[in-house]
Amino acid sequence: MATGVPQYRRPAAPAVLPTSAVPPVPSAVSACAGPGGGVVGRVVQYDTVTVQVRHGLEAVDILRLRRACGAVQQSSGGSAIAFLVPAGTALRWHLPGSTCTPGADLLPPTDPCWIIPPGGPQHCVRPTDAWVLRSALCEAATTLTAGGLGPL
Repeated sequence: MATGVPQYRRPAAPAVLPTSAVPPVPSAVSACAGPGGGVVGRVVQYDTVTVQVRHGLEAVDILRLRRACGAVQQSSGGSAIAFLVPAGTALRWHLPGSTCTPGADLLPPTDPCWIIPPGGPQHCVRPTDAWVLRSALCEAATTLTAGGLGPL
């Protein structure tokens, strides 16, 4: 562990209130749409972490080996990779070389821009855990730098 470098810890889970004390929260858009074939459009249940394509593909490989990779899209120009993460991640995301924006633009499940498409019979979108993604992006940056392909 390096000295002088801030260490990040996963925040503790918030306390769970009894169900009678929790007011119902209206859902923005269902993550698993009906028989038409998935959610398409702007969805606020997810945030999007975007990185350069080389960095992103290395992170996808790391996450797939850990069986922790959720849905991943490639930008229409092909220069960036977008990971879908749970909503609220953008409020506390601080990782150089990446950006996190609130909301997600979901493509149809059959669009060729999906690297890891939504799965299941109703094309459910599974986000990547933000802290696992952060670890994979740091490991990917180290791997690329060691291989002479960095700095990013």
